[in-house]
Amino acid sequence: MDRPRLIVPDSMSRRRALGLGAAAAAALTLPGCSRGRSDEPAPAAPATLATGNNGGVYYKFGAGLASLVGEVTGVQLTPVETAGSIANLRSVSTGTYDVGFTTSDSAYAAYEGLGEFQSGALNKFKALGRTYDNYVHVVVPMASRVKDLKGLEGLVVSVGPDKSGTKLVAEMILDTAGVEVKKRFLTLEQAVKQLRGKADGSIEDGIDAMIWSGGLPTEPIAELQKNVGFRLVDIGQTAETIALKQFGGYIVSSIPPKTYGLASAVATLTIPNYLITRPNLPDSWAWWIVNTLFRRQKDLIGNPNDPDHYHPEASALDPRSAIATMPVPLHPAAERWYRNNHI
Repeated sequence: MDRPRLIVPDSMSRRRALGLGAAAAAALTLPGCSRGRSDEPAPAAPATLATGNNGGVYYKFGAGLASLVGEVTGVQLTPVETAGSIANLRSVSTGTYDVGFTTSDSAYAAYEGLGEFQSGALNKFKALGRTYDNYVHVVVPMASRVKDLKGLEGLVVSVGPDKSGTKLVAEMILDTAGVEVKKRFLTLEQAVKQLRGKADGSIEDGIDAMIWSGGLPTEPIAELQKNVGFRLVDIGQTAETIALKQFGGYIVSSIPPKTYGLASAVATLTIPNYLITRPNLPDSWAWWIVNTLFRRQKDLIGNPNDPDHYHPEASALDPRSAIATMPVPLHPAAERWYRNNHI
């Protein structure tokens, strides 16, 4: 694997634009795990990685990435549990944390001063790349009578915690569908606990449904199949409306049946995730994180027989799509990595 040389700084000039020619894309060979050493210097000090709710993919993926980066560089990258995308945008932009995950729609809102960021745009942060996609889950217990979004009318529904990308997209979905619910702003673990509790009768004041935006699979949701069982509500029609009318990288997709042991695929909305950095993140950190994402991709995916170190969403990493972080500009050192690897 690549190892940093501590005494040789990179002297290559930076470019403000990437060459996106078809010939370069066609000629791409994903970098392997080099056994040589890199001329990129190691980071000079530890750094922090803002992830998401405990149990969510941001948190698990972030912990796996941080561990690999620390192994490669010999410098600690500490994953930090957070409320999610919007909280990460604020904390990374102000330098509270060095790097963090966010959804593309949240990043767009921050950059343009929309929605949660109407009081002031945050447009100084940079991007390391697009990683994997989040899938919107509208979860109801197996015994629920809810068949579509209209069936949620008047029910108690978790729309994700404040300062999260889940809350942003959940409220957009409900508004687009013209559905009014009794909102609860719960973390992933709280929502799963309340949904299970109300379904099995152990909690009176639980929720009837939950909306969650996360990678596949989101393990706490998967666990529901082992007790009360659950279904996912098809939101395809509303997803199409949002994808056509809203900017933010929205894509109409589906959750495969095998992901959660479902009877069939369920149409939903997907949102790309970005890895972002504080405005003045040192080049060495940016370069080594991007380098680790792609040169150690197989290690990041891990082994399905070792669930604590298995990150199947890492299989979606592709440097050709990673550069698509509009409107957020790439960090200069990340841009240099893609450029040097013919992306």
